[in-house]
Amino acid sequence: MTRVGLLGYGIAGRVFHAPLIASTEGMDLVAIVTANPERQARARAAHPEAKIVTADELFELDLDLIVVGTPNKTHVEYAKRAIDKGVAVVVDKPFAPSSAEAKELVASARAKGVPLTVFQNRRWDSDFLTVRKIIGQLGEVRRFESRYERWVPEIWDNWREFGSPEEAGGLLYDLGAHLVDQALQLFGPVRSVYAELDLRRPGVQVDDDVFVALTHENGVRSHLWASAHAANNGPRFRVLGSEGAFVVDGLDEQEDALAAGRRPTDSHWGREARTGRLGILDHTTEIPVEPGAYQTFYAELRAGRIPVAPSSAVDALDVIEAAFTSARENRVVEL
Repeated sequence: MTRVGLLGYGIAGRVFHAPLIASTEGMDLVAIVTANPERQARARAAHPEAKIVTADELFELDLDLIVVGTPNKTHVEYAKRAIDKGVAVVVDKPFAPSSAEAKELVASARAKGVPLTVFQNRRWDSDFLTVRKIIGQLGEVRRFESRYERWVPEIWDNWREFGSPEEAGGLLYDLGAHLVDQALQLFGPVRSVYAELDLRRPGVQVDDDVFVALTHENGVRSHLWASAHAANNGPRFRVLGSEGAFVVDGLDEQEDALAAGRRPTDSHWGREARTGRLGILDHTTEIPVEPGAYQTFYAELRAGRIPVAPSSAVDALDVIEAAFTSARENRVVEL
């Protein structure tokens, strides 16, 4: 068995990591770190076989894998401790508050021979898997549009909404980490970045309305949106090619399923009724979305493979930092 310790039992730990680890054959969730009494009770109820421990106690345990699902500002600290201990580590996105810190982690893990990966679960979203499957039918892709838009008119009392730079809060770090990662996975390195970052809601301290335009080295342009203040949502993906387009609406349903208590071991896991539209103008074919497959991440780890190369997360952070510079200085940033 792969003995796993989980740092953090907020949304990342409770909804994603703990259920996925517990559902992976050959993995044993032996310890969970959370100081919040309510979260401790929820963790004990959902995972009675796991000990509730402090962070220091977790690093004294005999573990094969440590998962960092804590607030962004602690990712580097805990990842370093895992690497120094010689234990394989998963870091939730964003990998680090800066690309420089991320590069240091990658170098340290490589020097010490410690497996290191980043939880980019949305590479296994149903709609993204569908885009990867059909993109060859579009001819030469000219523009890729991707959105995570929500209507959350009041700010949360949550570190993601805090303005201190060390918190790495805001939508560009949060949902933008997925948007940028997916664009890089599809179309490769980026040549230039332009961004518009706005604070729309009363009292907000960090970006809550984001637009980023990427020009890839192969000429494809990616237009990426994230918003907590979108009273009407655009398509999740719109991909425009020389021989057709693909459009799909809505969001992958795996997060909601996990939050509701469903697990990848359930029959029909990841299957949705959503369809996309493939074709030209009104001449389109309905394409069922592929089954979502978040369970693949930990299954790959259990099999001894790195599901997400940490260098790819460094590349995404380089783009995110360029986007902050672009928005601050109102210019296109060349990479």
